[in-house]
Amino acid sequence: MIEPHAPAPPGAPPPWAGPARLPLRQGTGRFMVLACVFVCAACGLVYELELVALASYLIGDSVTQASVVLSVMVFAMGIGSLAAKGLRWRAAAAFGVLEALLALVGGCSAMALYAVFAWTGDWDGLWASGPRWLLVAFSLAIGLLIGAEVPLLMELIQRIRRQDAGGAVADLFAADYVGALVGGLAFPFLLLPLLGQLTGVILTGTVNAVAGGALVLGLFRRDLTRRARWLLLTANLAVLGVLATAAVLVDDFERAAREAVYGNDVRVAMQTGLQEVVLTGGTHGRPLSLFLDGRLRVSGRDEHRYHEALVHPAMNGLHARVLVLGGGDGLAAREVLRHRGVRRVDVVELDPAVVDLARRDPALSRLNGHVYGDARLHVTTAEAFWWLRTAATVPAYDVVIADLPDPGITASTKLYSEEFYGLVRRLLTPDGRLVVRAGPVTSRCRAFWTVDATMRAAGLHTTPYSVGGRDSGFAAGPDRTASRAPRDWGFVLAARGASPEPGLDPRGPGPATLTQESLRAAQRAAEATRIKGLTASTLVHPRY
Repeated sequence: MIEPHAPAPPGAPPPWAGPARLPLRQGTGRFMVLACVFVCAACGLVYELELVALASYLIGDSVTQASVVLSVMVFAMGIGSLAAKGLRWRAAAAFGVLEALLALVGGCSAMALYAVFAWTGDWDGLWASGPRWLLVAFSLAIGLLIGAEVPLLMELIQRIRRQDAGGAVADLFAADYVGALVGGLAFPFLLLPLLGQLTGVILTGTVNAVAGGALVLGLFRRDLTRRARWLLLTANLAVLGVLATAAVLVDDFERAAREAVYGNDVRVAMQTGLQEVVLTGGTHGRPLSLFLDGRLRVSGRDEHRYHEALVHPAMNGLHARVLVLGGGDGLAAREVLRHRGVRRVDVVELDPAVVDLARRDPALSRLNGHVYGDARLHVTTAEAFWWLRTAATVPAYDVVIADLPDPGITASTKLYSEEFYGLVRRLLTPDGRLVVRAGPVTSRCRAFWTVDATMRAAGLHTTPYSVGGRDSGFAAGPDRTASRAPRDWGFVLAARGASPEPGLDPRGPGPATLTQESLRAAQRAAEATRIKGLTASTLVHPRY
């Protein structure tokens, strides 16, 4: 609770720190300053969260992006606070200019970052890291401006009525922290779901500019010369004009940026609440591609090669009951249901929108063989780790197929942990088999063999193998800024008993891209890259 002010101890204030000539009562003026602190703090935290969220989506590895944004921004806030000491003699004018700049930089940061990613993301050389450098630049600039706010606001509130420094700091920080709370909650629960990242941050910049301009031009206008008032008003109107123009054009901008990233054949683009889902091609002879959060998950050019390598070696043995973790596109289930003797397939998919798309989209449902019309297929919408924790512990599955996002993606790290594989092991029958997509061997060799070491630490016996990879040049791994796709897929086949031999079911359907000899060669190719002595990845100590 903000307490009534206490008189400052005796002492002569600086000559420029005399009482402000306010058009309102001092109590009302003081309340307006604290209200502005509240709004500015909320806006500042939205800028911060927006940079973290957008960088995690565009670049990948949310832990790294959050660390970069937070550390650079906090450092810059300290520098900005020191720099603002020299502006206290013109605190009102300086604060007005500061908020106009912050509104412009913060409000346009998302569009600028997305533009650099979309139009320069496939360039080589220095531009390949363009989004990363721009992220650091925005974190630094926004941090400097936010850091300069508090000293200037401290000066303004003291000019209304001087009080002891401790009481003034307590009041300012109370309003600041409550504003940060509101901004922190508004971003994920209101701005992001209702407006999206681009429009949400533009609206935040607008509120920021209005709050700063209203405080200075309304409450402290007598501290400014006539010329300064007009210049500040013009600057704020210009900033609001830029933000309004951006808001009007944001849909066209997003459409153009999406085409720059995915090409001009986008058929479906939606934000599901869990991820962005984009579907391209699939008509008039063009190959279908499915992107989840910007990463290529399905390419019609080569998906048979991937899904045959993922599923068929694990189906060599009993396979009456099969569990597919992930794979909401239905393509892994398609390969499973090609085998005779399959009585039940359970698919556990996080995003119901992916399942719905796989059911209803003509091209995708044709590619997956309309598997969702098969009575043997049962879908559960749940997070895989949570589902495994709550599932019955009785061994129930002959085959478990983990068709999950790459282990280098932060959100997926726990799905490649020792604890996760321990939960899977409980559900395997004594002769059951687990197959895991473990990422590319050649480009992410250490991560691949960490998956192998983690599965062995969970009590499984493993056999790794790899097959030749992607025809498409679109990166599919954890780093969306990578301009080249991996040229192989790595898998780990595991069992509770002895290490399983990769092979093909002699009574099963003949895969178009695999033979017994090619599987043996795939095992030898993977084994030749083995890295020994790696430590298992756990929930509290991820190793990817």
